[in-house]
This record gives sequence, C-alpha cells and structure tokens, in this order.
Amino acid sequence: MKRKITFLIISIYFLGLFTPVFSQKIKALVGGTLIDGYGGVPILNSVVIIEGKKIKAVGRIGELAIPKNAEIISTEGMSVMPGLWDMHVHLMINGHSDYAHWDSTYINEFESIIMPSSAHQLLMAGVTSARDLGAPLEASINVRDKINKGQIPGPTIYVSGPFIQHKPYPNTEAFRWGVTGVADARAKVKRLADAGVDVIKLIDHDEMTLEEAKAVVDEAHKYNLPVVAHSHRPEEIRRGLEIGVDCFEHTGLSSSPEYPADIMQSIKERTAKMNLGPMFWTPTVEGLFNYEYMRDNPEKLDDPSWHLGLPQRIIDDIKGSLKYPGRMPYFQLTPIRKPTLAHKVNQLKDAGVVLMIGTDSGIPMKFHSQSTWNELDVWVNKLGFDPLYAIKAATYWPAKAMKVDDQYGTISEGKYADIIAVKGDVLRYISLLQDVKMVIKHGERVK
Repeated sequence: MKRKITFLIISIYFLGLFTPVFSQKIKALVGGTLIDGYGGVPILNSVVIIEGKKIKAVGRIGELAIPKNAEIISTEGMSVMPGLWDMHVHLMINGHSDYAHWDSTYINEFESIIMPSSAHQLLMAGVTSARDLGAPLEASINVRDKINKGQIPGPTIYVSGPFIQHKPYPNTEAFRWGVTGVADARAKVKRLADAGVDVIKLIDHDEMTLEEAKAVVDEAHKYNLPVVAHSHRPEEIRRGLEIGVDCFEHTGLSSSPEYPADIMQSIKERTAKMNLGPMFWTPTVEGLFNYEYMRDNPEKLDDPSWHLGLPQRIIDDIKGSLKYPGRMPYFQLTPIRKPTLAHKVNQLKDAGVVLMIGTDSGIPMKFHSQSTWNELDVWVNKLGFDPLYAIKAATYWPAKAMKVDDQYGTISEGKYADIIAVKGDVLRYISLLQDVKMVIKHGERVK
C-alpha cells in the first residue's frame, strides 16, 4: 500500500512538472509581409514565433531560427498585422433602426444574446480589442469577464458601462446615468470604478455645471480611469479641453463646415504640451460617410455575417427595421454633414491630434462584422490617409490610449499574440480587411 501511495505521489509530481511544457505550444507564422503596427517599413518574408499566448520572436526567413517543434503556419502571399482595435463600439445594439423599440424589446437579452453576438462578430472581423462605450453596468462587466475567461468568443473588451450625462433620455436610465450636483457626479463615477469599468464615458457635459463635469473627470482620474467625451457641440469640446478629457469621440458640429478658430487654437495649445502625452480623438466617420451609398446600394445589408449569434426572430426584426434605408430619421441630415467631414478630420490631424479608429458600430445599418474595415477604407480611400497611418491608428495608438501598450498593439517580443492576416497587399488594397483570413487572439487561432 505504501509503495502504491509513493508511486501516486511521484506520478502526480511528474504530471505537474511536465504539464506546462505541453501547454506552451509553439507556432511559427512564416513567409508573409509583416506590418508590425509601429508605422515603419514592413518586414518581407517574415517569421513570427508564438509561444503560448505571447510573441517570442520576430524576424525574417533565414535570419530567425524556427524551433523544430513549432507548428508551421504559412503566411505566404499574405499581409500579417496586429489584431485591429475598434475604439468606439456599442455591443448592446446591432444595426436596428429604432432605438426605442430595440431597448424596450431586448434589454433583458443584452447580456445573454445581443452583446455576446456583437463581440463574436467583431472577433471574426479581425478586431481583437475593442472599447464598448455605453451599456448596462452589470451586463458590460459580465460579458467582458466571460470573454476574458474564455467562456465566450470576443475581442479583449474595455467597458465604460453607463454613460454619465446631465439627465438621461426617457427610458434609458439602465445605461445612461444623470448627475445632480458635484457629490452625485463623484458618487456615480466611484460606483462605476468600484464595479470595475475600464473607462468613463461623458456626454452632454455642456449641459452640466462646470463643477459637475470637472468632478466626473477628477474622480475618474483618481481611479486611473481615462475619460472619453462626446464632441458633438462646440461647448462640449471647449469644456472637455478645460476639464482634461482624455479622448474625444465623433467629428461632431452637425453640418457646420469646420471647427471654430478658438477651439482649434485650444487644441493646438493642448497638443503642444508634450508632458501631457498625446491628445486622442476617435472621429467615427464611416457611418456618416457611407450612408448615401448604403441607402442606394443596400446589398451589404444582406450580408449574413451580421447574423452570427443572433436568433432568427431578432434577425427578422433587424431586417424589418431596415426595409426603407432612405426614410430613417437618424440619417436625414447626413447628406448635409458628409461634405464637412474630410475638412474637419484634417483640421484635427493637422493640429497634432492623434486620431484613432472607432466606428460607432451597432448604430442603424452599421454591423459589427463590417464597420471597422469600412472606417479604415474611408480613411485611406476617401480622406487620403496613408495606409500605415490608418493601421497604426487601429493598432498602436489605441493600445497606448488605454495604457496597455506594453502588452498589445504591435507585433513585438513579449506582447500578446493578437495577429490577423489577409491575402494580398493590404497597404495597396485596404479593403482586403473585409475578408480577414486568419485571426489569432492570445496565441490561439480563432479563425
């Protein structure tokens, strides 16, 4: 009996000793053109060694030795790049045109169906990290944590939970929190911080008192949480700059042709302060830029990629709401706004703002399976941005903004292996991103 116990103990010891060896699977991505996310010249005939969840080494064929026990994955003829970030998504919505109907009908299914579906669609589109800006608190935390634990598929998600604003719109109190005074503003932010959110979202802060808005930012920064804020109106931007907002969202200012001179001067003064780091802005232009094309060429609405994870009853409801794309109140001003977008975005770029890819994904006709590559396409083919600039805005800079650039955002040694690949030269044809052939998240091939 004693001998059997001794043998059992020895067996357990050796199983424990060798388990990590077997779990540390080594992969080698070999042959593709590597765009590492830093914005420099791509690496031809690249080799990326992945060990477990992280990148072990990066080099070229003939220069970097490939471990004998590695799983060889050919990337010949492909562009290899970091997994995309989308810095402005809404997991709780999925393209439906009637928000009031959507919220009242499906709010009890946000956590169980809608948000997991949205997350899975993003991942299959090559988005391995995303910032979810606005949803019920408990659902936001639970969906994020289930993804992180590997219980459901999705990008690494950074959540804000409910919006913070002066007064919630009717019947939106579950995901929009109003503030009544400085103490309440601080209490609301503390509640979010205690729950474990990653970022605070502030909107309509021009309707708050200055003291209330400042309290939101100060309390968030006390917990080391960045604050993102709407930039729809001039005073939102002015006040946001004054109180120290970390990132502005949307291009804003309706159909006004440009940002006012005093705002541009304030932005330039802020971008000049190197000690404060970059000034970030997520312009979210593609939904506006592509509306008229989608209205007149609605075939993309039939793409079944946005059905992933949704039951047929919800798919049918979304389809029904999109029957008349040209009649949606949400977009009636858009044809007047569209001609102003390029100039506004270039105003920001020329003023030294660090622009980041974000889409407002989930708004009417904008599906999580399509939005991110569409944003990149607009930046490159309509706004004239260099493809490497646009890719850096979807990889390196978002990781920097979320203060996780030591782990994400580039293909470099020691970082998580979040990597995507497409057939062909993505720097010449950015639209290749609509068909991502391979997605690796934390070292595991998920597509």
